[in-house]
Amino acid sequence: MDVKKRYTITAALPYANGPIHLGHVAGAHLPADIYARYLRQKNASVIFISGSDEHGVPITVRAQQESSTPQKVVDKYHALNKKALEGLGISYDIFARTSSPTHYETAANFFTVLCQKGIFEVHETAQYYDPLHQQFLSDRYIKGICPHCSNPNAYGDQCEACGSTLSPEELIDPTSAISGEKPVLKNTKHWYLPLHKYEAWLKEWILEEHKDFKTNVYGQCKGWLDQGLQPRAVTRDLSWGIPVPLPEGTDKVLYVWFDAPIGYISATKEWAQAKKVDWEPFWQDPTTTLVHFLGKDNIVFHCIIFPVMLKAHGEFILPKQVPANEFLNLEGKKFSTSRNHAVWLHDYLEDFKGKEDVLRYVLCTITPENKDSDFTWKDFQDKNNNELVANLGNLVNRTLNLVHRDFDGVVPPRATSNQSDQHLLDTLSTSFTEVGNAIEQFKFKEALQLCMGYATLGNKYLTDMAPWHLIKSSPVSAGTVLHTTLQLIATVALLIRPFLPQTSKKIADMLGLQEMGWDNIDVTNLLKVGSRLKSPELLFEKIEDSVIEAQREKLERG
Repeated sequence: MDVKKRYTITAALPYANGPIHLGHVAGAHLPADIYARYLRQKNASVIFISGSDEHGVPITVRAQQESSTPQKVVDKYHALNKKALEGLGISYDIFARTSSPTHYETAANFFTVLCQKGIFEVHETAQYYDPLHQQFLSDRYIKGICPHCSNPNAYGDQCEACGSTLSPEELIDPTSAISGEKPVLKNTKHWYLPLHKYEAWLKEWILEEHKDFKTNVYGQCKGWLDQGLQPRAVTRDLSWGIPVPLPEGTDKVLYVWFDAPIGYISATKEWAQAKKVDWEPFWQDPTTTLVHFLGKDNIVFHCIIFPVMLKAHGEFILPKQVPANEFLNLEGKKFSTSRNHAVWLHDYLEDFKGKEDVLRYVLCTITPENKDSDFTWKDFQDKNNNELVANLGNLVNRTLNLVHRDFDGVVPPRATSNQSDQHLLDTLSTSFTEVGNAIEQFKFKEALQLCMGYATLGNKYLTDMAPWHLIKSSPVSAGTVLHTTLQLIATVALLIRPFLPQTSKKIADMLGLQEMGWDNIDVTNLLKVGSRLKSPELLFEKIEDSVIEAQREKLERG
């Protein structure tokens, strides 16, 4: 790879209206982190961006629930989520906020450019209005009877009982969720992004130029385009958000779906200002590769709406890839914030201190890359005990113990050669290419399986060659076996670095491994003969049934 290759990587901005759960991590943040770490290991120029999405109705709803203010809510959850994600080792270059002055300025300028270019359409429509509180009501602030299942507490955008997507006009006997009064229809003016005018361009850009998008992404985009696109409002009648920068925009803010993706750009500006470098190459240089990581509920925003915004603006690059994932479920059911059916990341880090890489491992092995997948505590326990402890941890521990016992803790020479020894080294010689190819195709599950497969090969090789027996009859042969096994462990330490960074570092520290790159790695000579190894420390420990049962009970209590 060209050292100057530049990447802008984004992970979908989580709403700052509640804590992050494992579904968010598996869907966007962990895959993005693996990719960013891999590229850095290949010496690419990378900026990895995320942050808190701090506007929109969910924030104001949470503020009401907590008898607080929107600002206090976003301050609370931004701090909580930032700490939790970074605690898991998600290596953002910046985790920004859409309430920052830089973002307000960037989003307002973006709107102004589109406005001055005549991109927007302005329409006056009738919307529900609360006469008691004298304010327009967002869909979420309207409640009524669901026309499909007769649930009396359906919202204006969705019925949570039957899952139907709704519009406020469909509700039977609608009322204001703020006052309980019957709302009235009142005219209001808004600015609209004319998506329909970009249909032909989108069909060419997505359906022709991006047939390499993941099947789930391509299919969803095609479905939207086949149905035909409609103008979409970019402003709302709310007090919480970025004010519309027009004299006639009083008491209106930018719609959260419009301002949130611009947060990637404003975050880059903040990062560049702190680093005293230029931000423009990461968003305006056509040689830069822009990649968005997100869950399937965000595909339309990142593949249709945001690209139209960027295209209309005219000064920004478009995404090369949008490797969206499907949904992660929990014990056979959907994650549900309202029912507290979730494993919150900050809770996990508190309950399982020092086991950050265990969670990274388990989530990567069940990443919903092509279809929904399921996290269960039993599977979590099995993968820790039977794969991390029994395979990778066991290989490192018994190899280093043998080297310390029989060779005074120094790397023995590879003085002899045998068929098994050479076969193992030949297999490792293609490991970085194979794992790298899987990562670059966003097949992170497959890439990690390959890494663990090399550890399995190492364990089999060690068992077959039995250096603990060889040491009695041929110390030279025993030394060769351990030398080869150490080179394999060093190789695995480098390969797993994007996936399990803490574990990789622990192994590297024990081995005295200096190399931390990816390309042009000589797997036969990562550790020099005679170099001293540190005493082995356990990488993982078994998780007992009682620990898992406690987590299950916690989940059932809600």
